Amino acid sequence: MLLGRHGYLFGPRARGADWHLDRSAYILLTRIQMVGPMSIGQLSEATGLDASTLNRQTAAMMRAGLVERIPDPDGGIARKFRITEEGTKFLDEDRARYLGVLEGLMEDWSEDEVADFAAALHRLNRAIERLDGRPWPRP
Repeated sequence: MLLGRHGYLFGPRARGADWHLDRSAYILLTRIQMVGPMSIGQLSEATGLDASTLNRQTAAMMRAGLVERIPDPDGGIARKFRITEEGTKFLDEDRARYLGVLEGLMEDWSEDEVADFAAALHRLNRAIERLDGRPWPRP
């Protein structure tokens, strides 16, 4: 709970003009970038969010030019969302900034401490995904 409580480190209070994406766009764009075009149903299954929430979020991302709707490349009925070049650019830039914040927070940690933390966090994420039934794809 404490880790979540400190979300302000990455939230609006910590964000300057150089940040592009809100939390929901960052999460959805990351998922689309990793697995390819996704329908509302697939996004719902992957995130546990309902279709109405995802419709609002994807509509905002379309207005911002972050995603585009395309016919299903596999010939299905549902249209899918594909990340745009600008969406990819903003996602990559914000990801680099998040990593920079984390590096700054751990600048006085030893390499072993960082590795131990990363391993423990990886294990925690996998356990949560196992309980939730929604594994996150990783490269």
